[in-house]
Amino acid sequence: MFKIVHAQFLAPGIKRFVLQTPRIARKQKPGQFVILRIYEEGERIPVTIESSDPARGTISIVVQSIGKTTQLLNSLQTDDAIADVVGPLGKPSEIEAFGTVVVIGGGVGTAMAYPSAAALKRAGNRVIAIVGARTKELVILEQEMRAVSDALLITTDDGSYADKGFVTDKLRQLIENGTRIDLVLAIGPIVMMKAVAEMTRKEKIRTVVSLNPIMIDGTGMCGGCRVLIDSKSQFACVDGPEFDAHKVNFEVLVQRNAMYREAEQLSLADYQRGLAEKNAASKNAARAGVPREVEQSCIIAQGGIK
Repeated sequence: MFKIVHAQFLAPGIKRFVLQTPRIARKQKPGQFVILRIYEEGERIPVTIESSDPARGTISIVVQSIGKTTQLLNSLQTDDAIADVVGPLGKPSEIEAFGTVVVIGGGVGTAMAYPSAAALKRAGNRVIAIVGARTKELVILEQEMRAVSDALLITTDDGSYADKGFVTDKLRQLIENGTRIDLVLAIGPIVMMKAVAEMTRKEKIRTVVSLNPIMIDGTGMCGGCRVLIDSKSQFACVDGPEFDAHKVNFEVLVQRNAMYREAEQLSLADYQRGLAEKNAASKNAARAGVPREVEQSCIIAQGGIK
């Protein structure tokens, strides 16, 4: 079991966890991830490591509630525990002195982009960060990104904070203003990474994206994270997660990520229905004066976490 040292929401549905994982903390490098399982019968999910503290033996991850497992994970609190955390997995980001690097984080992708931005800055690069979110309340890690960047540009889809628009609007402005860009690193929704790749391809700007397809074992054995790179099959877990954006077949990536969408939606609906029933049972027990420890024993006896 791996203890949750600290848990805190950064934005609605987006939560940061600090986990006690000494071995992973000592080995982790920017761009790598872990695969975790909340309980023994649970689903394995990949999560990028936001940062690590080898001295404390901890890593930080940022999780957005989307499906059943991420909602269940985000219901955990400080001092709870996670059954399995495996890593660090994947190839680290390529960190060297490129020159001027534009690091783009879309939504929760900002948490994935942050460690690479920090490492690129330490390597002597001029780092221009672009952070995008749907609304003001979903902008995360603003201060952290500002601290490791020479310039920080923020956009929101609805214009509720900073400039209205998309991260590609800011990237286009940089290009049109004649900014020399030696490398672009883009991490976020597939549609965003594809749009960035299409823009930089025309400008012949080297671009890297981090792919997060369905994963199971994280060792290349299952084939679940297969991606098409330059018309050849590769595995995001061992060959990535970062790839040359101009070689990624985004259409195939979208198709593969949608393969289990119906099953995921059914699982989420079943979990939410069970949660509603549990909450109703808790209210009924409270009205009946049943002690909480007795109520919890009854819930566990009836099946516990599904």
